[in-house]
Amino acid sequence: MRIKAKEKGGIVEIKMMATHPMLSYQEAERAKKPANFITHITAKVGADVVFDASTSQFLSKDPYIKFNFKGAKDEEIEITWVDLTGATTTAKEKVK
Repeated sequence: MRIKAKEKGGIVEIKMMATHPMLSYQEAERAKKPANFITHITAKVGADVVFDASTSQFLSKDPYIKFNFKGAKDEEIEITWVDLTGATTTAKEKVK
């Protein structure tokens, strides 16, 4: 997962790209593989949740997500996603 976090005027802009094959049920059936896609994404700064999304099989492969929140430089953002198999990936980035 790649994360860019930049603050400007008290607003932090997050750009995130998750590396995931995002196999929908239909694609998985054709490829004779089990379906697997990201089902939930959460972003936290400390104990505060700044972004929370339930997702489905309709996101593209290696999805790109962009969002904003009120924050400051040098805070650390932690982004975690969970896929259909229950596997989780977590990444952290300091706001610049």
